[in-house]
Amino acid sequence: MKLIVGLGNPGPEYELTPHNAGFLAVDRIAAICNVQIANRRARALTAKAKLAGHEVLLAKPETFMNLSGLSVAALLHELELGVEDLIVLYDELAIPLGTLRIRERGSAGGHNGVKSISGALGTEEWLRVRIGVGKPPLESGREVKAGGTDFLLSPMRKAEMAVLDEVLDQAVRAVETILTKGVGTAMQEFNRKVEPEQESS
Repeated sequence: MKLIVGLGNPGPEYELTPHNAGFLAVDRIAAICNVQIANRRARALTAKAKLAGHEVLLAKPETFMNLSGLSVAALLHELELGVEDLIVLYDELAIPLGTLRIRERGSAGGHNGVKSISGALGTEEWLRVRIGVGKPPLESGREVKAGGTDFLLSPMRKAEMAVLDEVLDQAVRAVETILTKGVGTAMQEFNRKVEPEQESS
């Protein structure tokens, strides 16, 4: 079994904010698998599912972002899984909206959920699917400042949600590829940088 965790903050006021991209991605997997993430377990909402022929447990920690690691560590312990059985999906301010990146390890880079998980597990060697939510300032002047907290916790606009919606489907395919073909193949397929001129051709 694999543990697939989406990071975010519980509560309707956070539901459609950039910081909840991980929750939204795991919700998308649940919808495809036709399950409800509703069981309470180890301070998370969970659901057992079958994705690409593999048994998985989908989880959304209810601890708030900064304490995500407490739930993730407890779930791994309860399920008797190792850190190699963990896949975490979360928002990444350093990556533009509309893209995602798969990494097998890495520092938190200011992301408190990542910091919490690495702290609780005692290692940075765990697989993550980073969903881009960053972007340059808009003409309207809305920009990322003070570490991005205001931006990350503000509801996304319709145009932003439309872009994120496509990336959530990509995130599901990325997880399926990790499960069926391995992380190396998934990284080759999903970490490619698409240049603007390639996009228009």
